[in-house]
Amino acid sequence: MPLASPHLTTFTNGLRLLVTPMPYARSAAASIYVAAGSRYEATPAEGGLSHFLEHLLFKGTERRPKPLDISMEIDRIGGNINAATNRELTVYYAKVTPEYLGGAVDILGDMIRNSVLPDHEIERERDVILEELAAVEDSPPEQVGVILDETLWPGQPHGRDIAGTDESVEGLSAAAIREYYQRQYVPNATVVSIAGAVDPAEVREMVGLAFEDWRAGDPLPWVPNLRNAGHPLVTVHDKDTEQVHLSFGLHGVASDDDDRYALDLLSVILGEGMSSRLFARLREELALCYDIHSYIATLRDCGMFGVYAGVDPERAIEAVREIAKELARACAPVGADELSRAKAVTRSRTQLRLEDSRSVSALYGSQAILGLPLKTPEQTLARSAAVTVEEVERVAIRVMRGGGLHVAAVGQVDAKALEAAVVFEP
Repeated sequence: MPLASPHLTTFTNGLRLLVTPMPYARSAAASIYVAAGSRYEATPAEGGLSHFLEHLLFKGTERRPKPLDISMEIDRIGGNINAATNRELTVYYAKVTPEYLGGAVDILGDMIRNSVLPDHEIERERDVILEELAAVEDSPPEQVGVILDETLWPGQPHGRDIAGTDESVEGLSAAAIREYYQRQYVPNATVVSIAGAVDPAEVREMVGLAFEDWRAGDPLPWVPNLRNAGHPLVTVHDKDTEQVHLSFGLHGVASDDDDRYALDLLSVILGEGMSSRLFARLREELALCYDIHSYIATLRDCGMFGVYAGVDPERAIEAVREIAKELARACAPVGADELSRAKAVTRSRTQLRLEDSRSVSALYGSQAILGLPLKTPEQTLARSAAVTVEEVERVAIRVMRGGGLHVAAVGQVDAKALEAAVVFEP
């Protein structure tokens, strides 16, 4: 059954509501997106501000003054609630059975509009976030990803850790956090997306009750990307680890670029799945690693094509050479059978997500908050299915030859030897 297009309502205060009925579902999900993320933090001193605030919105409101008041209320209706912050948005979401959707919307709306942000909770949560940052230090696969972002986008908000640094988190004042909350959390920078076994008219009424009297504001804009042209860059973080953790990055495409469909398929061909080129060569043929995979990240005006691998320190240089060779080989002709398999993977991955009401609410809500056209999964799958071998080859040339290959490493490896091994001539 094709997924319905969402019912769109724009309230007079600028709040947008998307409702997607899923008659076959037995749940309802509410996802509330706010234009707040690391790309709205203009200076390094503000790093982690959006993420810090996300934590604090679970710490009490005027009507629910204690964190336990919020958690007990969502538990009482048998639902779950959570949030996440990334570079370009913050999302708060809840999933419940349909009869409790009104309660979930009330809780989320209260958190987003009426959080009190008391001093003692700010200081308590500051320590929690510092522990979260320490956990990344103890996780080399996560740490190398952060270092790669900094290498690919140096000195820019989207190149910084979304959670900030120890210095920025320790330096964020309560006043700065409250000012950001009042400035950024406004209806004209918010999208409510609801999906599941719901009636659009009923949802429109319950969301109106929770949000219609919310006053519009003047939110901060996001910080545009500054493209850094140049040679391949290598960043090594020396650390006593059992493996060397490697991340490779190339400048990719933006979220509204039509080439993203071809690049997504190229990523599947190169490094997603056990039949991919990188897996077949690095793991099956050469036994250089256990885990290797590729991925793409798309942002409003830029993007990344990335590869991760964890390897034996004694063979790290060999692994770097082989990965660089495989990436360079991406500019060679792509087989029709490779493209066919990639399309099957992409199609199945998309369709399986559509069984979940939370995934559907995220699908449309994220498009809306990022200013993208509201495309149904069927439209997206049709465009992906129409990608030709020639398009994949063209986007491979565009990405592989569009700038230097950036490499980040965490572990015990010689930086000069690693840099010399990055011979990349696509």
